[in-house]
Amino acid sequence: MGAAVQQNGGGNGRRRGRRRGRAQPMAEINVTPFVDVMLVLLIIFMVAAPLLTVGVPVDLPKTAASALPGDNEEPLTVTLTADGRVQIQTTDVVRAELIGKLRAIASERSSDRVFLRADGAIPYAQVMQIMGALNAGGFSNVGLVTDTGGPTLEEGGE
Repeated sequence: MGAAVQQNGGGNGRRRGRRRGRAQPMAEINVTPFVDVMLVLLIIFMVAAPLLTVGVPVDLPKTAASALPGDNEEPLTVTLTADGRVQIQTTDVVRAELIGKLRAIASERSSDRVFLRADGAIPYAQVMQIMGALNAGGFSNVGLVTDTGGPTLEEGGE
């Protein structure tokens, strides 16, 4: 980045053989390189942000339900995988220790909302056992996470 130089002619509009005055630096800032750099950074962060989310591969059942409204706190997510593992956020938890860990987490949080992600292949009884553990751990507001675009009662009609 360089500074441009502005010539200061005599002021009367006529050109003479000799220059009068000295070359003075322009006092204007060239914003174009700054804008270019900011646009490149914006694109980099827009591409990189979705890659930063860590998830556990779970085949969620599809429903026609709409999404729940969010709140200010990061949502607590409990996941029940297809092979029967239980995870709080992304950490594996032994089922016997689940209620104790949930109580410890509930004492530190202001919200009693928790999201339960269960693989569609898991039997209903196992999902209900985890929901009972969530309730015993201090979380009474349980949201079941599903994928959108599933069948509605009007479409399935049995």
